[in-house]
Amino acid sequence: MTQNDIVQKLWNLCDILRDDGINYSDYVTELVLLLFIKMVHENTEAELLDKHILPEGCRWTDLNGKSGITLLNDYKAILLALSTGKRVVLDPNDPEKTKEVQVHDDALISAIYADAQTRLREPRHLEQIIKTLDQIDWFSAQRDGLGDLYEGLLEKNASETKSGAGQYFTPRVLINSMVRCIKPQPGEYIQDPAAGTAGFLIAAHEYIKAQPEYDDLTVKQTDFQRYNAYVGVELVPNTRRLALMNCLLHGMEGDDEGVVHLGNSLGNVGQSLKPADVILANPPFGTSKGGEASITRDDLTFDTSNKQLAFLQHIYRNLKPGGRAAVVLPDNVLFEAGKGTDIRRDLMDKCNLHTILRLPTGIFYAQGVKTNVLFFTKGSASDKHQHENCTENVWVYDLRTNMPSFGKRTPFSDNHLAPFEQVYGEHAGGLSPRNEGEYSFNAADIEVDVTSVEENQNLASDKLLNSRWRCFSRDWIRDSKQDSLDISWLKDKNSVDASSLPEPDVLAREAKEELEAALSELDALLKALEGAV
Repeated sequence: MTQNDIVQKLWNLCDILRDDGINYSDYVTELVLLLFIKMVHENTEAELLDKHILPEGCRWTDLNGKSGITLLNDYKAILLALSTGKRVVLDPNDPEKTKEVQVHDDALISAIYADAQTRLREPRHLEQIIKTLDQIDWFSAQRDGLGDLYEGLLEKNASETKSGAGQYFTPRVLINSMVRCIKPQPGEYIQDPAAGTAGFLIAAHEYIKAQPEYDDLTVKQTDFQRYNAYVGVELVPNTRRLALMNCLLHGMEGDDEGVVHLGNSLGNVGQSLKPADVILANPPFGTSKGGEASITRDDLTFDTSNKQLAFLQHIYRNLKPGGRAAVVLPDNVLFEAGKGTDIRRDLMDKCNLHTILRLPTGIFYAQGVKTNVLFFTKGSASDKHQHENCTENVWVYDLRTNMPSFGKRTPFSDNHLAPFEQVYGEHAGGLSPRNEGEYSFNAADIEVDVTSVEENQNLASDKLLNSRWRCFSRDWIRDSKQDSLDISWLKDKNSVDASSLPEPDVLAREAKEELEAALSELDALLKALEGAV
């Protein structure tokens, strides 16, 4: 049984939960509350955990084999005990009374199960889920990693629901590509101020574990990786719950609050974060409104209601000298005027913004969202403590123009990112030798935007007109683009060429004729209807 088979089998269980009246968007949370208990059991049995992290009386063996109302009541009691650390039992000195006893004092388990409660009403549904989980080939699941299986379920949820956090679920292939470019190392402090379900932090952890030198780490260094290397912040309690479970299943425990802290990076929590060696993030899209993450920071240089611009400020300010970042941001961050221009200038002053990857549309579940990945390093290429004029050149890879419409039928894969990774180079800070000219995905056949070419003084040859990989000087960005980073030169085959459009009076006349024809047809229809009455 493959991981995909297991994920699909787990996903099919959601039909049972839906039949019990559970909201479509909530059923994954309902399932994972139980699934986590099962996965801890499997990891303990396989000796992948040093000890059983759940208290006695709250384990898988305390559930399977039971049925009926006893099973449902015991499960509710387990969730309450995991949440509060206490359990209500009969008082042995007075059988007619009950008392609370401490069953655990693990702050992380309490955080994972904070306010957890089942909405299942039918004991037979709970029993069916437990039996199905017991029938899964967990040996195969462990071979590929229970954490990866859990992540697969979260990704499935994001792709199927297309709502809530799933709108902006970062595809794993993109996360892994960003991590491969940034190359996090053992001993580095790695941060995600918009953690979601902790995909970036886990990918960084898995990348580090795969390095040959990881096996040579001392006990102290291994403990740092397990408890202190990764910190994320998540605003939504339920999403943070999923993130904490995800991290634990990947062997990442974090500090007393876990790897992912509950809070707002655009508020006091973000202000208190320590400077990081590496920041990987996909901040939420949108503006600051009531009910969402409010921007309450008083330490950001530029006031803005644009959350992505606020997050961008947090990220480049919170890097250590020489620290590096890869951040997914929508197009508006690249061209927004006013404070947007000020923030981009400040970024290019304080950091070496060496690379921009223009992503294709359709890879996020919010259709039509146009996004980019910005790669930058605090300081200049020669001096990590430099604070001004740190960016000399910005390299842009256009993976958007004339690319397929990605979705279920045309999945976005590692193959689509391989050409970019090759030209990005081996140096994590973007300092590998680079040459313009990369013509993947039929770039040589793409028409060129003449206006952009005429503005661009950096052309070395006509051949570069069709390259997906181009270099633009800081001076050109300032003088020709007025510090906009919305740089494109290839022409999309579906775009409308304004220069080839008819004159405005011709367009207006055509529109008038079409409207008059439509009105005439409506008049005829009304007359026909009146005659039929």
